[in-house]
Amino acid sequence: MSETTTAIRPPEPDFSAITAEELLAYRDAENRFRASGEARAILGEPDPGAAIDWQEIALPGRALPVRVYRPAPTGDDEAAARTDLPLVVHVHGGGFVGTAVQCDWTNSHLAARLPALVVSVEHRLLAPGSPLANAADDGWDVLQYVVRHAAQWGVDQERAAVFGESCGALISALTAIRAREAGLELKAQVLVNPAVDVTETMFDHPSIAEYAYSPTRALPLLRLFQRLAVPPGADAGAVSPLHADDLSGLAPALVVVPTQDAVADHGRRYAERLREAGTSARLSEYPGAKHAFLTLPGVEPQAAVAQAEILAFLRAALAK
Repeated sequence: MSETTTAIRPPEPDFSAITAEELLAYRDAENRFRASGEARAILGEPDPGAAIDWQEIALPGRALPVRVYRPAPTGDDEAAARTDLPLVVHVHGGGFVGTAVQCDWTNSHLAARLPALVVSVEHRLLAPGSPLANAADDGWDVLQYVVRHAAQWGVDQERAAVFGESCGALISALTAIRAREAGLELKAQVLVNPAVDVTETMFDHPSIAEYAYSPTRALPLLRLFQRLAVPPGADAGAVSPLHADDLSGLAPALVVVPTQDAVADHGRRYAERLREAGTSARLSEYPGAKHAFLTLPGVEPQAAVAQAEILAFLRAALAK
């Protein structure tokens, strides 16, 4: 899970006709690029006030890599390591392609400026034989593990939040629901450009039609995402937070929606459903911003504004 120094970005394939072998080859090449020095021009430079490394969490039946961001020791902190940091469990977007490294810019800033321990889940990506339910388990299991071993990780288990983008926001939303059911109290959930519906109604929202092929070819990608997420016979509703039976009693939510995004209405409707259930939900729209804008500060000018909003929201939610 180490970053490479150089990489060439592969051309985007035809997602409507891609084979399993082609998907895996594209994933490997694209993730090498996202972890390369060349990608920093668009993905942003990490905050120098954060220390970043990979760790591995031993979970039942699997070992899962996580990318860990801590405030860099300075002054008195060098003599006494922090043991009371709030915890933010982050899940990157991408679905069938993606890596925690692509989120270094925002996660390192959160770690340095909250300050907090940010643990980013290198979840099992969607593929034939690896459905969304696997990735959802990864997000939930990492949260449980770190909270259960709070002293070892140097965190305050009473101050925990979840945060994700796109498919990662879907996983974070599911994690928030599972936390409520398990009696684990979260202080906040941050959902950025969330895709929260993989049922047959996934494509019924007006924003899907409006932005199906512009500014990107979103529709073929989303159709592939749905096929991989929910294999034949699987329960799509179980991994679609938008269709959860009960959204009451969840952690307060910040739902960030870029308006030029095919799944913009997913986020809008989810914020509505949270409010209808009595859960606090702030909907924050970014006019003209595109999908995944938060991870693209080199080309998306509103990324810095959104990052500052997320920082302020989490700072208030995770305060002692």
